[in-house]
Amino acid sequence: QVQLVESGGGSVEVGGSLRLSCAISGNTHGLSRMKWYRQAPGKEREFVSEIDKDGKTTYADSVKGRFTISQDNGKNTVYLQMTTLKPEDTAMYFCNVAPWSGYPTYWGQGTQVTISS
Repeated sequence: QVQLVESGGGSVEVGGSLRLSCAISGNTHGLSRMKWYRQAPGKEREFVSEIDKDGKTTYADSVKGRFTISQDNGKNTVYLQMTTLKPEDTAMYFCNVAPWSGYPTYWGQGTQVTISS
């Protein structure tokens, strides 16, 4: 089993920054794809960013140039550095991990990010 614990969310003003963390524990063997998703009230969960075991990164167009995903393999932690935050970034942010095959997939409980104008 794999456990994910997100942290670092909070409330900031437009233009501010936050760094989210996702601590991964348990049977981490084979986990190769680490992602961040977000879900705003009344909307579907959407992909934000991915980093794979080789360090390759992918971003949604809406966050490209503002968010940076990274990982610390020694700490089994994935980060999401968010800058130039906008009101539309307000959402619950979820960490997701999976092996290369994409299954099984594991989710954290989420951390709330609120951007005020």
